[in-house]
Amino acid sequence: MRGPVAPPQVPLAVTRADTFRDLVQDSVDRLERRWPQLADVDFVVLEVPSGSEDSVPLGGVLPASKGRPARVMVYRRPVELRTKSRDERALLVHEVVVEQVAELLGLSPESVDPRYGQD
Repeated sequence: MRGPVAPPQVPLAVTRADTFRDLVQDSVDRLERRWPQLADVDFVVLEVPSGSEDSVPLGGVLPASKGRPARVMVYRRPVELRTKSRDERALLVHEVVVEQVAELLGLSPESVDPRYGQD
């Protein structure tokens, strides 16, 4: 018998990438309540950063330009490699999103999310 082990609506069919995207979206939703202007920002999940840097970033930001909204990127594989559990991953994802939003807005991470660094 070939085919999927579980139907798509069953949680077993959710990929790690989908779960990671959900973590990012949860973090974005949490921040958008406090910062409504984030609705105009594209939040994307990429597998790995491009380029060859000495250190591997966990996220990045591109300011808005003509015809393109600002973009916040979270790199899935580097974050996954630095965490052991889903709870650790959720905390790290939120920290990365907060740090990138802070850079985009020109603020400190603590002013973007007062609970930053306390978890």
